[in-house]
Amino acid sequence: MPIISVRELFELKNDSNLILIDASNAKNALERYNEKHLNKAIFVDLNVQMANINADVSIGGRHPLPKVEDFVKTLESIGISKESHLVIYDFDNGANAAARLWWMLKAIGHEKVQVLNGGFQEAEKLGFPINSDIENHKKSEYVCGLKNWELPLITIEAVEKATKNENFVIIDVRESKRFLGEFEPIDLVAGHIPNAINIPFRINLDENGLFLPPNELKKVYETIFQNFESENIIVHCGSGVTACHSILAMNYAGFEFPKLYVGSWSEWSRRKI
Repeated sequence: MPIISVRELFELKNDSNLILIDASNAKNALERYNEKHLNKAIFVDLNVQMANINADVSIGGRHPLPKVEDFVKTLESIGISKESHLVIYDFDNGANAAARLWWMLKAIGHEKVQVLNGGFQEAEKLGFPINSDIENHKKSEYVCGLKNWELPLITIEAVEKATKNENFVIIDVRESKRFLGEFEPIDLVAGHIPNAINIPFRINLDENGLFLPPNELKKVYETIFQNFESENIIVHCGSGVTACHSILAMNYAGFEFPKLYVGSWSEWSRRKI
């Protein structure tokens, strides 16, 4: 399963292959990690290790994917191998950047990777060991012969064609006010991609910030997957991070991977409006 509970993590904490990753992406994420994190967790930076950020946001959006070979070097630099069992968490329970890292690892074929349900906050509440020690990790070898990401991606040009094709559905997972153009805290222009529909990512979570059970998530997305082929389902957000949260939820519910539009609104709003 792509989601692991804190109680299940307790059972794994002495596994020699287990590596915990703090993928928090708030502005003060590193400082917060240095203050406290799950025992033996390694910090991975969204802006440095999970993205290849360009000065020109109109090319690829705010968080373009790095090259596969660069990502593999990152994994090797923090001691991850093919045998590693990775459990990724965010400080907040929404699991946004954790889901992005999960997607990237699945996209290079890594088998044992899960996102911690409820993140750091849930783990702290349930008494999982916490400290402020910085892990010293040995470099590893990560055997990967891939040149391209293996999960479905889509370009801005293909998304534009999809806006005019009734066989495609474009899902925007941002909050409703951003989708409706009533509020835009980050990008230059408010609004949404033509003919997109809004399924905010928060719908994946219960009132405690935990992912809904798979059977409930299935009810959320089954109409989409019944009416469209998975290769014709496009998921995006502001910059290709939060979209992975909903892709994670879809996968947890048993659906196939849809296409991720990484550039998302941050790219589209600068090139197509």
